[in-house]
Amino acid sequence: MAPIQDLRDWLARVEGIGELVRVSGAVDPDEEMSAVTYLLAKRRPSPAVLFERARGFEHDPIGIRLLWNILGPSLRRTALSLEEPADTPTVELIRRVKEKFKTRIPPREVPRSAAPVYEHTLTAKDIDLTRLPIPKHWPLDGGRYAGTADAVITRDPDNGYLNVGTYRMMVQGPAEVGLYLSPGKDALLHITRAWQKGEPIQVAAAWGIDPLLMLVGSQKFPKDISEYEYAGGVKGEPIAVVRGTTTDLLLPATAEIVIEGIIPPNSVRPEGPFGEFTGYYGRPEGRAPLVQVTALHYRSNPILTNALMADYPSCEQSGFFAVLRAARIWDDLEKLGVPGVKGVYSHPAAAGGFGMTVISLEQRYPGHAAQVLALGAQVPGGAYFTKWIIAVDDDVDPTDMDQVIWAMSTRANPADAVELLRNTWSTTLDPAQNPPEKRLFGSKALINACRDYRHLSSFSKRTMLRKRVYETVAARWSELGLPGEAPPVLAFEPDE
Repeated sequence: MAPIQDLRDWLARVEGIGELVRVSGAVDPDEEMSAVTYLLAKRRPSPAVLFERARGFEHDPIGIRLLWNILGPSLRRTALSLEEPADTPTVELIRRVKEKFKTRIPPREVPRSAAPVYEHTLTAKDIDLTRLPIPKHWPLDGGRYAGTADAVITRDPDNGYLNVGTYRMMVQGPAEVGLYLSPGKDALLHITRAWQKGEPIQVAAAWGIDPLLMLVGSQKFPKDISEYEYAGGVKGEPIAVVRGTTTDLLLPATAEIVIEGIIPPNSVRPEGPFGEFTGYYGRPEGRAPLVQVTALHYRSNPILTNALMADYPSCEQSGFFAVLRAARIWDDLEKLGVPGVKGVYSHPAAAGGFGMTVISLEQRYPGHAAQVLALGAQVPGGAYFTKWIIAVDDDVDPTDMDQVIWAMSTRANPADAVELLRNTWSTTLDPAQNPPEKRLFGSKALINACRDYRHLSSFSKRTMLRKRVYETVAARWSELGLPGEAPPVLAFEPDE
């Protein structure tokens, strides 16, 4: 099948697998849409939801529709977005994405006449974001938020590379939005560097995109290679981009809505709070860079993508972070030459996939597990925020928390198995760190839930099925009237 071309193509494919709900009745974008999303995400399967009408915005000048629960906890939609079959098993999907990240394809610039996003354009005093149904997600949010399911584009003032990130944006006025950025994030580094030179910085944001750009933009990559190139590698063809009209930035040509703007030196305004991926409100109101919007581009009847941040499984980033972040960490470990890694998983229930990393490995030498734990905690793909790094043997599926907890309970002696790293990279959004000024520095627990390498030969034998018996039973599963399919098994008792 040809790669997904835009959000509308993506929606058609998601509807084809039965994971899209269209709501034609009017729903209030202030809290009601997020309430539907929060509850819908707890269903199995958990569909994406497209609200066709926003109550209270019947005179919306551009006719916005709103898409929520884009990926949610659905691995099937995540797989489709990564250009893989919907039913790809989780560890295999992570492995394939890891391999795709090794290929980079530069974007393809198209003329403005060929860019769907330039179907309509507003500039200057014609722009009024307050008339659009940009939603308020949570009761105590500081305002209405577009973004988090977006692509925010900035250019490094020193080397010129384009960064594509996912950041929240609060409407501050008819043509003003606040841009919240955690310390260490690429866009904040670009803004800070420009301000140090006494210069403004251009910024653009796409608010209705092929979800692949949201997935790739949410991850940590080298600071001199654009996420457009990684997205092209995953898609297998260049991402179509178009040059801005009031900026010199390259914008997603097939986006639904794009704003262009500028941040003058030291331009900030109070922003927040906002209900975050931890399932808690983030920092109290604080000062954030203020974007002056210079252009608004959109397609006819455009779709605004919205990412609810919440506790699992209602957190938009949870499901895809479990795949993307795991693939990044696995790739980082391979680049460092660490052998024997059989799988990596960032559990979606652990604060949106940020809080825990599980690494499955075939132990090959003394200290192998300890090495994997230390590196897994600090590689670029996994260093931010993660608190719990767990190593398990290769007979344990890292995506199955029942097996991981079993390994922790039967193979780890807490007095010997737990190490701590202190003063590591954290976030102002961590509610466990108090007072709030402590939150930039965190800690990490390294848990070795592997069998003791010194006693591998004498370690108690686990109970396992014989492979031939498993295959016989699995082949007769439906014949025996058993529900679904036989679950996969990793390890078997050797035949005599």
